[in-house]
Amino acid sequence: MELLALITDSTINGKIAKEVLEDMFETGDSASAIVERKGLRQVTDTGAIETEIRGILQAHADKLAEYKSGKDKLFGFFVGQTMKAMKGKANPAMVNELLQKLLAE
Repeated sequence: MELLALITDSTINGKIAKEVLEDMFETGDSASAIVERKGLRQVTDTGAIETEIRGILQAHADKLAEYKSGKDKLFGFFVGQTMKAMKGKANPAMVNELLQKLLAE
């Protein structure tokens, strides 16, 4: 139940929850103890996420130009790059929302 509560309150996301669950079985530790010990808390700081997205858009200016010319499937590429850069800890909903905003600029 504790693991579900951590997902519900956005402390962790589903990907991180899988890692925590495996560790719970291996160690017997509580979900919150594992999250704190391993530094797995989800990033919900919009400023940090936006900074990362801006860096990715600058680093992939060619892909950005393709996206703006109509290749909207590249949205997934940008989401993936952001999640990779943030080691899977970014709140996915926030990444999507901020990315949509920044791509519309």
